[in-house]
Amino acid sequence: MKIVMLEPLGVKEEVVMAEAKKFIDAGHEFVFCGEKLTEEAKIERAKDADVFIIANSKLSAEVINAAEHLQMISVGFTGVDHVDMEACAAKGVRVCNSQGYATNATGELAVTMMLACLRNIVPYNQVVRDGGTLAGFTHNTLHGKTVGIVGTGAIGRKVASLCKAFGCRLLGYDVAESQEAKDLGVEYVGIDDIFKQSDIITLHAPLLESTKHIANRERIYSMKKTAILVNCARGPLVDSQALADALNEGVIAKAGVDVFEMEPPIPADHPLLNAKNCIVTPHVGFYSEESLAERVGIVCNNISAWMEGNPINIKL
Repeated sequence: MKIVMLEPLGVKEEVVMAEAKKFIDAGHEFVFCGEKLTEEAKIERAKDADVFIIANSKLSAEVINAAEHLQMISVGFTGVDHVDMEACAAKGVRVCNSQGYATNATGELAVTMMLACLRNIVPYNQVVRDGGTLAGFTHNTLHGKTVGIVGTGAIGRKVASLCKAFGCRLLGYDVAESQEAKDLGVEYVGIDDIFKQSDIITLHAPLLESTKHIANRERIYSMKKTAILVNCARGPLVDSQALADALNEGVIAKAGVDVFEMEPPIPADHPLLNAKNCIVTPHVGFYSEESLAERVGIVCNNISAWMEGNPINIKL
């Protein structure tokens, strides 16, 4: 079989090739990719592939359909909303994701966002450089706060465990309640109650039609004036204009945003780039040396398991 990478996995070539050696030794062809490709280059590279390896860049129907022999896609990412799943289904292509590789990294970033907002880390950095003091800022601890977790999968539960260590009250919302989350002390309530009762809301739901703009204008405007909204999941979970308006109007206190409707670079006129009290990062929740190395192993294990007839991490 021919296994083709269509985008980099964020690690050095030798790390990827060390994992790919088992395929090469078994007589398969493995094509490494170390740079981002244009759509045209992806189509050309895809033509005779049996297996794709991708990360989080869009995979269109045009690229999928260009691969006449395509049988399997190993996605080096947790979500698969960037993959044209209809095109995959029409061709009978198996799609597997990299469940779990970013759990620790994303969970830690979400809590970092909370702490940065509560302790004014970003503005204080500039204040000190400008010769200022702590005067004029509110000062709050994470301890004792009510944290509302929207989406109690692996990452949501990681956040719950970290926040529990800080002495937080934990509220949760999910379509399916998790006993593991309950064991961590998560109390399940309705989605509207999450927004009304929480001091901090952190989003960890997948992007589906049912979750798009789950943080809509009405819910954002129902939040406490002192509340913080953190999004390290998917940009479209939040109505960005509504969040920006709420921040600029003082309806809520602060926000930490790692994800947008598009991948960085983010347009300069995006409302959240021009909102008050909003910390933004360039989609780095999943990104750490440790998590990316783990991701390569999961991507290749997905392919091995599929070849052996026992696919894992199945999304389609």
